[in-house]
Order: sequence, then structure tokens, then C-alpha cells
Amino acid sequence: MIDVIIAGGGPTGMMLAGELRLHGVRVVLLEREEEPTKVVRALGMHARSLEILDQRGLVDRFLALGKTYPLAGFFAGIDKAAPERLDTKYPFVFGMPQPVTERLLASHAVEAGAEIRRGCTVTGLTQDDEGVTVELADGTSLRARYVVGCDGGRSTVRKLVGIDFPGEPSRVETLLGEMEIGVPFEEVLPVMTEIRKTQKRFGIGPIGGSATYRVIVPASDVAEDRAVMPTFEEFKEELRRVAGTDFGVHSPQWLSRFGDATRQAARYRAGRVFLAGDAAHIHPPTGGQGLNLGLQDAFNLGWKLAAAVHGWAPADLLDTYEAERHPVAEEVLNNTRAQIELMKVEPGPQSVRRLLTELVAFEEVNRYLVEKIIAVAIRYDFGAADDLVGRRIGDLALKRGGLYSLMHSGRGILLDQTGALSVGEWADRVEHVVDVSEELAAPAVLVRPDGHVAWVGSDQEELEGQLARWFGAAG
Repeated sequence: MIDVIIAGGGPTGMMLAGELRLHGVRVVLLEREEEPTKVVRALGMHARSLEILDQRGLVDRFLALGKTYPLAGFFAGIDKAAPERLDTKYPFVFGMPQPVTERLLASHAVEAGAEIRRGCTVTGLTQDDEGVTVELADGTSLRARYVVGCDGGRSTVRKLVGIDFPGEPSRVETLLGEMEIGVPFEEVLPVMTEIRKTQKRFGIGPIGGSATYRVIVPASDVAEDRAVMPTFEEFKEELRRVAGTDFGVHSPQWLSRFGDATRQAARYRAGRVFLAGDAAHIHPPTGGQGLNLGLQDAFNLGWKLAAAVHGWAPADLLDTYEAERHPVAEEVLNNTRAQIELMKVEPGPQSVRRLLTELVAFEEVNRYLVEKIIAVAIRYDFGAADDLVGRRIGDLALKRGGLYSLMHSGRGILLDQTGALSVGEWADRVEHVVDVSEELAAPAVLVRPDGHVAWVGSDQEELEGQLARWFGAAG
């Protein structure tokens, strides 16, 4: 029997596969497409996603192939620079086309031992107390202890297990593509600048040093079937409608469309089946949060599923995945809805936008919104009074180096500045690090494998209670 089957080979599925393999879990990832997509649905990553890659020793291979950009204008396109001294070592936007992100995550998963099967379409699911049987379009079936649907907004897995996906359909639609333009870019700039004074869903920009440009333009209507890609003629027509010219665009590399549909799965779990990424939530791409949200879902779920497979997971550990990640996605849906309203061109939304632009001039407001977008302010509710508990921990400077360099194995960490504590019989699941940091105003912290603080204190008995809560019975 396979330990975990993952349906869907996008960034979320690939991230999850790598996390599971880190813990020795047998993983088979099923992807219906024969070849990796060339469509760029996401353009980069925010701070928290870079942090989790850093915690697994992967961030350098990403940074080597992408580009950093100032963290400005990411809330509804309001042109305001990020506040100084953000609580992260990655206070920028990292530009990397989604196909490159997928390729790097897939390489890591395969290196770790994950099995990726392309051209495999899931058509059926049945589950019992022991596992899940997955039926494929070719008539074969597979058996696994758990299944995770990472198969996008139209998730087959979600439909097969009967999880509702309430929310709102798309009310506006935007076309996106990569192509060449037939006029000098200097002629495009003044037109684009004028349009973007009110229409933030329009833009044309060069891609590296090539002759290709990424073009985004609002559509006049919402397509009946958004799975059907726009034609090039449709794309040019929308450019002429919005800009008065199609800029002589030609030689399209790919074309796509996206809407502002906003939906969230009513549950993230049905027995032995889980949902992650777009299968669990869809929302407008404003703020560039979608890919990041999915990666962080996978980071939260991976170690918990591994614990269940290996038999040491506390009884409610798998339930904490939904309890922690559902509210986070709900917040993202809320802020992207707000951003879409602020980007409308009607007088009412434009008035609210002008008012919010004034408020963002206050550093506290700017910091609040930026930290929401880059996901460094998330705090899971662990029922503790200490404000640090439930938050992700930064890359604290220790005598032996950065804390993140000690997290590559995916184990929990007890960072002990007193030297008087012990992880005892949990030593196979939690590493005891006796070291000090001027950046940590606490005697000791227990950090989960996903980098969130589970406990702060100095009392051994309290520590053991939290070790049992998150890492199961001793021994």
C-alpha cells in the first residue's frame, strides 16, 4: 500500500511530496497532464514562502534563478513602498515564473524519492477505515493510506468526496499572455501610464532581455467556460477596446484568463482525504498570494501526515491542519475581495481607494497590510497567552549560525537558552539545540517542523505536556 497519493502536480502538490519524503513517507504524485505547463499563472513568491524554502535548505537554488523586486504596490496596486525593518530576512518580492517554481520543486521531490506519474487522471475514490482506493482513467486503481487533492480550483478529488465549495463566481475577467509587440516599448509606456491611473488590471512589461512581453488586459465580459483559453484575436480586440490600439502584438507564446471567483472548501478533510492549495480555496490573484498560500498549506500538512503514517501523531493532530489553515485562507479571500473592489474604475470604489491611499501613508497601516500580504504576521491559535506562541519563528542568529540551517531535517526543535531542559524520549522527533540568541527574549522555545512556535518557557513539566501534544506519546 502507498502511504500518500497526491493528486495534482502544481507547486502545492510538489511541495507536499518533498515534505513527505523528508520524513520517509512513500509518495506517489498523480498529474493528469503529460508535460509540465508553460502557462505562467503565478509570477513569484513572498517572504514566508522563501522562509519555508530556507528552512529546508532549498532557497538558494530558487534565488539563483529568479529576481528580487521592491515590495511596493502589492495591496490593490496602491503605490507605496514597504515599511522599513520588516520582520523577515526576505523583505522583497521574488520574481520567478510558476513553471520554473514547479520544476525546482519537482526536482527536489524526485531527489527526495517521490514518484511522479504524469498522464494519470483520477476518476474515482472510495475509502474505508484502512485506506483509500483511487481509480484512474485507464481502468487501473491504486491504494493508499491517505490522499491529498492538490488538483486545482476544479478539483476532482474535492467533488468525489462531496466537499462543498461555497463562494461567489467570477464577476470580472482578465486576459494574460506572453507575446511580442510591434511598436517600440517607449511608445507603449505613456499609454500604459495613463490607463493605469484608474485601470490597475492593465499592463505590458518586458520579460528579461528577450523580445517577449507579458501583457495583461481586462476582458469586457466573463467567459461561459473559463477552461477554454482566449483566442489571440480576442486578446487583440480587448487591447483595442482598453488602449485604443493593440500595439501590433504578434507571436503569442501562450494565452490565459483568470477571474475573481472567490470560494473556499467547507471542509479541508473527509476521512482520509485532504485538500490543499487551489483545491481548498480560490480567489483573485491580487497581491500575488495564491501560490504562496498553497505552498504554506503543504508545509503545514506534510509533517502531520507523516506523523500519522509513522504512528506517533496525537489523536487530533490531523484535524489541526484545517483548524489552522482554513482561517488563514479565509483572511486571504477577504483581502483579495477588498482589493478587487478597490481596483474598480467606478466613482465609488475610486473614492474609497483615494481614502485608503491616504491611510497607507501611516506606517502602522502600511506595515499591517504588507505583513498580511507576505504572510509573516500569521498566528495560529494554540490557546496560549504568550504572543510568540502560534507565530512562525524567524531565522534567529545563534552562536552556531542561523536557526533555519538547523531545520533542514523537518524535525521539531527545542531551542534552549538555559541548558537545563530536555526532550527526553522525544529525541527521535525533536532536536534539542542548546544555544543562545540576542534576538530571542525567552528562556526556551519549542518549534514545530513547520516553523511555528508551540511553547515558550522554562518549566520541564510544561514542556513535556507540549511535546506530547504535538509529537505524541514519549518513546
